[in-house]
Amino acid sequence: MEITILATVCAFLVVIFLGPITIPTLKRFKFGQSIREEGPQSHMKKAGTPTMGGIMFIIAIVVTTMVVSRKMTGTLWVVLLTTAGYGVIGLLDDGLKIVRRRNLGLRAYQKLIGQITFAFILAYFAYNSKDIGSTIHIPFTDVYFDLGIWYIPFIIFFIVGTTNAVNLTDGLDGLASSITLIVGVFFAVVTYLIGTDNESIGSLSIFCGALVGSLLGFLKYNSYPAQVFMGDTGSLALGGAISAIAVLLKMPLIVVIVGGIYVMETLSVIIQVTSFKLTGKRVFKMSPLHHHFEQIGWHETKVVAWFSILTAIFCLIGFLAISF
Repeated sequence: MEITILATVCAFLVVIFLGPITIPTLKRFKFGQSIREEGPQSHMKKAGTPTMGGIMFIIAIVVTTMVVSRKMTGTLWVVLLTTAGYGVIGLLDDGLKIVRRRNLGLRAYQKLIGQITFAFILAYFAYNSKDIGSTIHIPFTDVYFDLGIWYIPFIIFFIVGTTNAVNLTDGLDGLASSITLIVGVFFAVVTYLIGTDNESIGSLSIFCGALVGSLLGFLKYNSYPAQVFMGDTGSLALGGAISAIAVLLKMPLIVVIVGGIYVMETLSVIIQVTSFKLTGKRVFKMSPLHHHFEQIGWHETKVVAWFSILTAIFCLIGFLAISF
């Protein structure tokens, strides 16, 4: 527990230190955010706010985990690779948006190829690990279901879906940061409790601590009104981190519960698109879901607060769903 707390504090301090260096640098090179024209009009004033700020917490997570860990296990290496790998995909996407001066980065198929590649690496590692294998835990039971040959494609689908769900959630100042921080605390507790008898899993609590600490530090700069956005660099990295932890714990299905906001945001987009194509009518005033609440008059700080409260409740339910 002490080393996990140390990782949390160290990652927090790294981000706090990087902020005054990174944000002015992003401004100097005009790495500003392009705002979608079809998005809320109130967001147009955010145009030009530095983006790609996710690089701060990626650096903090990687450096802190490697420095604080007494031993770099295979699980730590693969979770860092997944986090950094998805961060690189987001970095390329953000970079192209900046170069083109509009909200259009990598093409969908290009992002998908990169996402599937890193998802396959993680899935292959887990499948061949004696501690993980092809089984997944079924929430609210003691059952571990063996997917057999279907494990790798299922995990790839899960990882790609989760990272894009987190990406959709990143639409308000501090929203994705706050929600993922709470989910990170949940996984920090779980990895610590399970890891008492398993060094490989226990080492993940250090990574979770670094994730939580880095997001605490990032919120200093990302909470309303945001001084910097995480961009796809950060949101894809966070999605990669959360999905990697869940896979290595054999608990991908728990993300549906603790990451309920991610699920709701994704479903709102699917429902909106499907309804409009089939009937020509929209179910929500705007999607993803957080924009719907903005359109009915909620200030974005209220949306972030309520979504965070719901996430905390979902995480409490998540503890009930796990058989320790």
